[in-house]
Amino acid sequence: MRLSRDIHLAYCTNIHRGGDWPETFRSLSEYTLRVRDRVSAGKPYAIGLRLGDIASRQLAQAGELYKFRAWLEENNCYVFTINGFPYGDFHGKRVKEQVYKPDWTTVERVEYTKRLFDILASIAPAELGGSVSTVPCSFKQFITTAEQVEAMRRNVWDVVEYIDVLSKKTGRDLHLGLEPEPLCYLETTDEMIQFYRQLRDDHPGDDRLPKRLGINYDACHLAVEFEDAADALGSLIAEGIRISKLHLSSALKVRPSAETLDALAGFAEDIYFHQVVARDVDGLLTRHRDLPDALNAAARGETTDDNEWRIHFHVPLHCPPTALYGTTADQLQCVIETLAANPAMCSHIEMETYTWEVLPNEMKQRDVVDQLAGEYDWTLAKLAEQGIYSVD
Repeated sequence: MRLSRDIHLAYCTNIHRGGDWPETFRSLSEYTLRVRDRVSAGKPYAIGLRLGDIASRQLAQAGELYKFRAWLEENNCYVFTINGFPYGDFHGKRVKEQVYKPDWTTVERVEYTKRLFDILASIAPAELGGSVSTVPCSFKQFITTAEQVEAMRRNVWDVVEYIDVLSKKTGRDLHLGLEPEPLCYLETTDEMIQFYRQLRDDHPGDDRLPKRLGINYDACHLAVEFEDAADALGSLIAEGIRISKLHLSSALKVRPSAETLDALAGFAEDIYFHQVVARDVDGLLTRHRDLPDALNAAARGETTDDNEWRIHFHVPLHCPPTALYGTTADQLQCVIETLAANPAMCSHIEMETYTWEVLPNEMKQRDVVDQLAGEYDWTLAKLAEQGIYSVD
């Protein structure tokens, strides 16, 4: 939906199943239109589209793309952003580290991303441009050689050059956003800046880089890293890195007491990675690959000095804190305030809480449409407080 100051908000449809295009389209028809009716009835409604590789191949066929454009127009909907992070299946079976494959060392990731931009250039409103978010190059453990790093830089530049040509051809401002995530090749703001400088050094003075490549700043991911959102965003802007998209998302935040650790077992599920960053009393950070690893370390007595854990588990934005755990909603609030102070910083914002199916039962005692409507209510209220949204 269109907000004030030419900012557009959507929710990411990766919360729904979408292994192929028919399943993706069924989710849009069955769920997304119901959310539209709850939060934006009678007004143009933005969709944050998630397309995996198979779905993108099917939609890219001329007939399907024509039918989808007609469906968008008929239902007063538009697409300005695509989540191009998960290449394959994203629900119903183990994802974990597979979500980063194929990574940016591969031609498969390059061709998939180009295809997403071809689709987006065909359906996005010309005046809004289009953004695609993608993996943070790779998972750190996968990258062991300098040749892999060079391949990632080369492949990212390949896509930058491709979408610059496509932007000029279609008159749309198209841009790719790398999405830092804990334990990935790019996991912090500093690592994003370092990689961007390497890309810039590969093609000195090439103005296509700041136009076509930026960061998808996920508030959950970087809160898990104990970063201050205002400082991080300020550093990125000072470096000349485009804020391609803001992911409005929230992580778990806990004090690792015995009672809390017992309760966290309900979040240690088998589908997604839930990286943990622990901070001890002296401010030292320790990273755990997944929540079960952190819980096992605690059981061995290795975390007794930890005074806070932040866990990469996307929880509903309107989820209130409990006696056992809180959320990083304070960092999300900081992101919104930073955007309000500098609305030209980013025009694409997206709510992303894909964990609906694996939330503990006490956190999802409602229909997914109710859940999403609740997130809209929370988000729009916060945006209204900062003058980014007006309640009619």
